[in-house]
Amino acid sequence: MIPMVNLKAQYAEIKHEIELGLAQTFDSCAFILGPNVTAFEQEVAAYLGVRHAIGVASGTDALHLALLAEGIGAGDEVITSAFTFIATAEAIKYVGATPVFVDIDPNTFNICPAAIANAITHKTKAIMPVHLFGQPADMTAITALCQQHNIKLIEDCAQSFGATINGQQTGALGDCAGFSFFPSKNLGAYGDGGLVVTHSDDTAETLKQLRNHGSKVRYYHDLVGYNSRLDEIQAIFLRAKLKRIDDYNQARRQVAHRYTTLLADLPLTPPVEDGLGTHVYHQYTLLSEHREVIMKALQAAEISSAVYYPVPLHQQAVFKETCQGLQLPVTEKIAQHCFSLPICPFLSEADIDKITSVIRHTLTHQVS
Repeated sequence: MIPMVNLKAQYAEIKHEIELGLAQTFDSCAFILGPNVTAFEQEVAAYLGVRHAIGVASGTDALHLALLAEGIGAGDEVITSAFTFIATAEAIKYVGATPVFVDIDPNTFNICPAAIANAITHKTKAIMPVHLFGQPADMTAITALCQQHNIKLIEDCAQSFGATINGQQTGALGDCAGFSFFPSKNLGAYGDGGLVVTHSDDTAETLKQLRNHGSKVRYYHDLVGYNSRLDEIQAIFLRAKLKRIDDYNQARRQVAHRYTTLLADLPLTPPVEDGLGTHVYHQYTLLSEHREVIMKALQAAEISSAVYYPVPLHQQAVFKETCQGLQLPVTEKIAQHCFSLPICPFLSEADIDKITSVIRHTLTHQVS
């Protein structure tokens, strides 16, 4: 089976470094907020070009704590995309705010700045763009809206580690940003993990308290906080992968470009690079009216594929009351036709050729 992500091949490349780091940690028994977490936070802050990076337990926690640290709460509205994983909206609900879903750009699948502008009200306290599938959102236009209306900009970078726009890393452009280190991410741990980044010293101090039971000094608590600390062992994996992230992302881009070349003449729509930023292809997502037929043929050939995301958030049962009657035509159309192919730094040209051959044969011989 050709998997969506080949984590075994990646582990083989870094196995010696991982084993050495684990042995040192087990010898020291420094398991909570230990030296690897500290070192990773410093290294990743330097890489992203931010003043502060605070490791937390998951990408969902990263967004949740970022909203809390920026003072978003009950009665506030946060504008975001309906075409994303539910964690984006969950984080907004956790703080008592209301997610306001708007439509997306039909080419990049990212949140549409014009739709954001039309949705801003006196209750709007933040915009949370998602850099979906590794393609940076139009941050120039979104930043201008935030400045014009004096509202917070909190980036959801769960899928965009290493992506850049205007020479800056995603995550370095807003007031706060949240990253996920779920194993399949471009920079993935071997379990859950997340990161919040900010340029603000005060926000960073608040985030450090929030992740650690509201405490600056042990047993003294200034806030009601959470138990949301990046695990020391996960930091070992992340430090090893961070050294290689640019190579990994470039390999993903090469895979994506080979896909696009080999599928260019077929009746489907490949991902778009809009030229505003560097796409790092967390997913390689196409559009086709024959999605189900293609995916069935891939499965028969022992090739993985997936749909991200079949049901937009505004159509989910959990948001039925607040989104009743809401129509997002572009989002809904994309959800009906999108599907993703395997992509990772270790996907071989032979595998890519096999995958595209199955799609070509399917569209040529099975679809009239």
